[in-house]
Amino acid sequence: MKRIGILTSGGDAPGMNAAIRAAVRTALCSGMSVVGIERGYQGILDRSFREMQMRSVSDIVQRGGTILRTARCMDFHKSECQDDAIAKMRAEGIEGLIVIGGDGSFRGARALSEKGFPTVGIPGTIDNDLSYTDFTIGFHTACNTCLEAIDRIRDTSSSHDRFTIVEVMGRHCGDIALYSGIAGGAEIIIIPEMQMTFSDIKKDIVEASQKGKTSGIVILAEGVCGADELMRFLQRETSLSIRATVLGHQQRGGSPSMRDRVLATQFGYHAVNLLKKDIGNRAVGISKEKIIDLDIGEALDMPRKFRKDLYKMANVVSQ
Repeated sequence: MKRIGILTSGGDAPGMNAAIRAAVRTALCSGMSVVGIERGYQGILDRSFREMQMRSVSDIVQRGGTILRTARCMDFHKSECQDDAIAKMRAEGIEGLIVIGGDGSFRGARALSEKGFPTVGIPGTIDNDLSYTDFTIGFHTACNTCLEAIDRIRDTSSSHDRFTIVEVMGRHCGDIALYSGIAGGAEIIIIPEMQMTFSDIKKDIVEASQKGKTSGIVILAEGVCGADELMRFLQRETSLSIRATVLGHQQRGGSPSMRDRVLATQFGYHAVNLLKKDIGNRAVGISKEKIIDLDIGEALDMPRKFRKDLYKMANVVSQ
């Protein structure tokens, strides 16, 4: 394989640029040429191609977001759009594709592979919701961003004898809430994987107050409910001072952590070496600190294993 393409798709994640940099430079050092595709799968359909050189990826390893920009292409699930994309890439001389993104992006990559176009997926999503890999690019940085906010909020909460609900991202996967909640010493962690009613939450926060806690942090994954909704309920049902903060899209941005930069570089390097051997239909990941790759369909179908042990530990140490 002599010429490959690379794109970022779906939500941006810190570390995507580090993966782009690693893939481009690994390919060029291997005698391959690289085409950057702007705005994800939509960029293929729009022929938004640009040649990538060594200097094209200078000074980006520390930058958040993605220099190739990203978009969601709702039409790409259509077979005719996939055929059109393959035809346009082949017309550009592209023989293989690296896709950096999450679950939806991987489904597009699998579709291209099933049609005979070699594609390798790199997991880039802050949610950490791809089951086959221990961690995804951007997750570590997003947790650090949340942790910094939690630490600041705790300062003012303790000053005012207040409990604060901090809403973090995670519609179906509560890993950001779980990991940042543990690291931030949260009194209560509310996630989609472990069902809690409003009455359960009220009981826990009242018990924390009765144990002598005059302030505290409640971490709430957005997929459970809204922070304002929960705040209003607790304000009605208790005499405690309750406030709510929604961290929002600041969790996606910012300079990637050391962990995400190294992980992204490893993923990019490994993905190119697969395509160099004409191997496609693979998803790159990390398991027990080793870089792995497996069939992309198998990766998508793998059931998610929630870390109940961490959740149990969090409940014990929050007392």
